[in-house]
Amino acid sequence: MKKLITNLNFQVISGIILGIAAGFLFPSIGPTAKIISQKFIDLITMLIHPIIFLTIVLGIGGMNDMKKVGRVGGKALLYFEIVSTCALIIGLIVANVVRPGEGVVSKVAADTSKLAVYQKAAADMHWLDFLTHIIPSNIFNAFAAGDILQILFFAILFGFALSMLGETGQPVTSFFETLSKVFFNIMRMVMRLAPLGAFGGMAYTISTYGLKTLEPLMKLMGSVYLTSIFFIFGVLHLICYLYKFSFWKYLGFIKEEILVVWGTSSSESVLPAMMHKMEKFGCSKSVVGLVIPAGYSFNLDGTTIYLSMSVIFLAQVFHIPLTIWQQITIIGILMITSKGAAGVTGSGFIILTSTLAAIKIIPAEGVAILLGVDRFMSEARAITNMIGNGIATIVIAKSEGEFDEKRLAAGD
Repeated sequence: MKKLITNLNFQVISGIILGIAAGFLFPSIGPTAKIISQKFIDLITMLIHPIIFLTIVLGIGGMNDMKKVGRVGGKALLYFEIVSTCALIIGLIVANVVRPGEGVVSKVAADTSKLAVYQKAAADMHWLDFLTHIIPSNIFNAFAAGDILQILFFAILFGFALSMLGETGQPVTSFFETLSKVFFNIMRMVMRLAPLGAFGGMAYTISTYGLKTLEPLMKLMGSVYLTSIFFIFGVLHLICYLYKFSFWKYLGFIKEEILVVWGTSSSESVLPAMMHKMEKFGCSKSVVGLVIPAGYSFNLDGTTIYLSMSVIFLAQVFHIPLTIWQQITIIGILMITSKGAAGVTGSGFIILTSTLAAIKIIPAEGVAILLGVDRFMSEARAITNMIGNGIATIVIAKSEGEFDEKRLAAGD
């Protein structure tokens, strides 16, 4: 019994159940619960960027063959693009077949006051600026602001430069390896608070939005969840089969991270833990250091499913028929806009509003309809993103011959 109580899985599940109960029975707990959840995520966030930087630098710095770095990065980006496109197409197909937006507009009132904030953010966003913004003018500002793409860019350059030093750079490498272990030890301590973070996240969600107010949007929520489940257990399962590793063993290996993401609705909350787990699963440190952080910006399968379905949903709400060519255009736009979703505050709404403004055939104010229910769909997005990034890492590692089959067979 004591072993069960001290198990982190059991504690996180208990936190989620208690959070749901507390939010339903004590609605006034919302503000306090939000603080609890946010502070847990803040604890994780303060460690993410230095861990990403150190892991990438050590991964690239430990490679003697720089052509290999470019090859691994190229494979990863090609894989991300193919799988993300598949996610977008599946989302559009399901949205057209299920038609979750029919009959919603008469039941849901758009909150235009909240929407104005996202419209302004979308209006201020220019994709050329986004691309040029990847190069930081001040790396210290990038760390302070938590700009993951800028940190990633600088870490790659730093890793290349360190690798060129050879033996001369060994003292720096040794120091970074020790520093990396320190940060991972801190992360292990913070993760003991995961049940509390899960409790706060669930209690805030239920107490703030309730259940009855979500009834008109349950069909969309169900569609997003079912599509995500199909993508995970269909597409991603098939990828695992093709690359000859156990999908079920992989899910069992990361079950703690799945529960934490489910409770906190944030895939970033387990980014360092996933990097550690993928190394233990059998992937080389160098591949993990490149693929996992890049995936958090470029391999957002769950986010792309949500974005594609939401656009069709809103078209149905406002009775706007979309031709196949218009839907193909939407896919093209989303393939670009969804790449920036990871590093933007209020990303789902900003990206969606920006896309609607670009296609000019769906009222942008319709995004407000999704405001209340977005918190519930974020779990599906986050879990799908996280599972997809782990599988991408294994695929790239196996394709590079950088996967330890013996460690996988042992279930380490």
